[in-house]
Amino acid sequence: MTNYEKLIHEANIEQARLKTRRHFLKDCGMGMGAMALSSVLWGCDTGSNLNSFASGNPMAPKAPHFPGRVKSVIYLHMAGAPSQLELFDYKPELQKLNGQDCPASFLDGKRFAFIRGVPKMLGPQANFKQRGQSGAWISDFLPHLHSIADDITFVKALETDQFNHAPAQLLMHTGGARLGRPSMGSWVTYGLGTENQNLPGFVVLTSGGSTPDAGKSVWGSGFLPSVYQGIQCRSVGDPVLFINNPDNVSRDLRKASIDAINRVNQETHEEFNDPETLTRISQYELAFRMQMSAPEVMNIDSEPQYIKDMYGVTPGKASFANNVLLARKLVENGVRFVQLYDWGWDTHGTGPDASVGAGLQGKCRQVDRATTALILDLKQRGLLDETLVVWGGEFGRTPMLENREGKANPYLGRDHHVEAFTIWMAGGGIKKGFSFGETDEIGYAAVKDKALTYDIQATILHQLGFDHEKLTYQFQGRPFRLTDVHGRVLTEILS
Repeated sequence: MTNYEKLIHEANIEQARLKTRRHFLKDCGMGMGAMALSSVLWGCDTGSNLNSFASGNPMAPKAPHFPGRVKSVIYLHMAGAPSQLELFDYKPELQKLNGQDCPASFLDGKRFAFIRGVPKMLGPQANFKQRGQSGAWISDFLPHLHSIADDITFVKALETDQFNHAPAQLLMHTGGARLGRPSMGSWVTYGLGTENQNLPGFVVLTSGGSTPDAGKSVWGSGFLPSVYQGIQCRSVGDPVLFINNPDNVSRDLRKASIDAINRVNQETHEEFNDPETLTRISQYELAFRMQMSAPEVMNIDSEPQYIKDMYGVTPGKASFANNVLLARKLVENGVRFVQLYDWGWDTHGTGPDASVGAGLQGKCRQVDRATTALILDLKQRGLLDETLVVWGGEFGRTPMLENREGKANPYLGRDHHVEAFTIWMAGGGIKKGFSFGETDEIGYAAVKDKALTYDIQATILHQLGFDHEKLTYQFQGRPFRLTDVHGRVLTEILS
């Protein structure tokens, strides 16, 4: 072999070494990257996602399957599962059984998180009265909510199949009890895009001192492009960290930097057809636009004092009330889905703050005023007709007292319960002053109009203009949807 031939041979070896797996996937056949992109573009039956990706803006507004009754959703999740038996599901018969041994029929073949042995029945720890013209039973733990009893619908016979917090939260918000599926807000922004290109389409706010048990996965995008994941914002200080430019960096310089980065990203996308590159471009551009819009929209100090008093906000501190007021401002400015998580509703009776008596009442005091103000404020601004508000937890609470063998417990608590819990909904297209579903005389199981978590998801999507069976995304060889193979629209609660 001549020296020239040796040089050619060595060059060929070096070229082969530099040939990356990504180059191989791109070059083989029609290109694996192109195949992946096509599955993204054609995942939704609306067909509008193709145009939004082709234009380089995956968050562009898109048309739903049919005209929706609402434009936005505010979902208030009480992480830990509030007891329906102390709030909305009045059971006087349960009070008569207070202190008696739980019948074996309620325990045989059932799974509970902490009940051991034979527990005692536990009567309601709150007083109930019928409220409003609808006569809805609401406890004295929620005195402000009494005033909007005729604006909301209670769904009282909900059932889930997950009795631990994290899987139940995942099921409620992603349609699956395991990690990896997109959250409801991600599905909504995937299907609808956003009306305000200067703000995220899906915003998350947390309170109560901790994130939900399932972590940030409950607002993740799963197998959808990550541009659709929830953006967690803060209610104190800058809404997003580092939203302001560093010292000596002007807005023009920041824009020039982002343009340069995005030119490189665009070239990368054209070469490899990776949809996540489009996400990166979109997020850089959104971050730049948010520098102008987000600080103003998320500044509750600019609200009139009477509005602050109405919600009970705490200036300078993170709180549920602050987050609820922010939620109203966000939907007012075109955000599609606002998810609030308030931690601390796990009433096992393991301490004074975790009892179904004073502990639950204390949590209710933290949310009651602001939640009621949200409905009234949306209503007075003409926004309630185009906004859907949902309030609830991930499962219910048992009618029997929690019983952990071998551990003395001076506080009253209820265990996790999957067969019956309550949520309520209000807003566009939802009946007012209505209760749907019934449980038995002690609130143990549904006896009429049972509903599943999937039914809530299907109903929310329906109000936004989607057939939940057709809002799909191709992944791992099959079309996925939020409700998996379940769910029906609860037409009974629609006006």
